Amino acid sequence: KVSNFSGVVMMNCPNLTTSPTIPSYLPFCHYTLPCHFNSTFRSSHKNPNLVSIFREKPRISHSLKCFASSSMETTTPTQSSETKPYSVLFVCLGNICRSPAAEGVFRDIVKKRGLDSKFNIDSAGTIDYHEGNMADPRMRSAAKRRGIEITSLSRPIKASDFKEFDLILAMDEQNKEDILKAYNVWKARGNFPPDADKKVKLMCSYCKKHNDKFVPDPYYGGAQGFEKVLDLLEDACESLLDSITV
Repeated sequence: KVSNFSGVVMMNCPNLTTSPTIPSYLPFCHYTLPCHFNSTFRSSHKNPNLVSIFREKPRISHSLKCFASSSMETTTPTQSSETKPYSVLFVCLGNICRSPAAEGVFRDIVKKRGLDSKFNIDSAGTIDYHEGNMADPRMRSAAKRRGIEITSLSRPIKASDFKEFDLILAMDEQNKEDILKAYNVWKARGNFPPDADKKVKLMCSYCKKHNDKFVPDPYYGGAQGFEKVLDLLEDACESLLDSITV
């Protein structure tokens, strides 16, 4: 049950002691629910409990405050376009599994090719529920077995990302949809680079060895799901780097 009172978005959810906050600048976000919910909820994004800020006008209940964003963020470039590193942002739902893994994999590949100084690499989520947290330990462990370190901390995507990054890669269609809806809200609030929304693409569009259309969320699954994510990311990141450096 979701409700709204004086700009506060709230939800009744059993066994949930701390409610996630949803950035107000994201027009459509999904609540991260406790682990006893099955994988269908998190992967399909079609559960009735999913809340659209555009669809719902909630009333009152648990303790879920919107993340305030009253003004447009602006960034002044410190480097010329000729010397500015190519910037890539990886985005998933909570920024604790897929996107931090993508960031780690891409950093590893870039480093092995000696191109560290040529790239600015980061990751983000479409919700801020895990903000400031390290990546899921299962994801970090799976990556470490492949010699890949994941050290990033979770953060939500923000308006300035559309100015700072040359490419924004979503892990699945729902992530992409949420990013673009947020973009349209931010665009209405201030000046944006022309066609900045065209920076948003699907991660698996760069896969060459796999036919998967999206990177599945492994959060509610077993160890095999995390290995699958890394297989897809390694494939996509190799091709991604090739497409940029060719």
